[in-house]
Amino acid sequence: MRMRRKKHGAERIAACAEILISPPTEASDPQTYFAMPHSLHLEIGCGKGDFAVGMAAKYPENNWIAMERVSDVACLALEKAMNAKDSRPDNLRFLIGDAKNLTEWLIPHSVDCLYLNFSDPWPKKGYAKRRLTHQGFLELYRTVIKPGGMLKLKTDNESLFDFSLEQFAVCGLSVEWQTRDLHRSDKASDNIMTEYERNFSEKGQVIYSAWVRF
Repeated sequence: MRMRRKKHGAERIAACAEILISPPTEASDPQTYFAMPHSLHLEIGCGKGDFAVGMAAKYPENNWIAMERVSDVACLALEKAMNAKDSRPDNLRFLIGDAKNLTEWLIPHSVDCLYLNFSDPWPKKGYAKRRLTHQGFLELYRTVIKPGGMLKLKTDNESLFDFSLEQFAVCGLSVEWQTRDLHRSDKASDNIMTEYERNFSEKGQVIYSAWVRF
């Protein structure tokens, strides 16, 4: 379902400018967006921001960038971060943009860990190249992820999960951990849920996950 356009969306986004990364003229070192240089974690497709805000609070020793393509969705994530219950996380920044343009924003080998949470599965025939775990995107991630860095995938779509495992193998990536029921796995206690994940888990939907080493 397409999200209804947010009233005064541009103004609401502008009000969150202090945690929003402005479009650079060239790829830059993402550490310049933070007060202190730390391990950098990037979420592509942050949705309404539950995961990014939660992880930034839980792991203050890391810097976090949450990327979202749809500005109306990013608006909600930005406001969630600005209105964080305890305190606004100083280690979290947002980027409104498309994953295919990632190298226009970030210099090579600047990301320690990349997260793909409930990405669009693009199930229709002929749309495989749009999936964020397609070989083309994985090679793009290889450019920005540090050697030895990690990609962490979560999805409720078994077909996308199986496709992703195939693409990891095609790219010669090592799957260090995987599960077909995340919430019953040994990683469940450290898992921060997205809003989407919470809703589907309450209905009994299992969550698939894999951690991949670059």
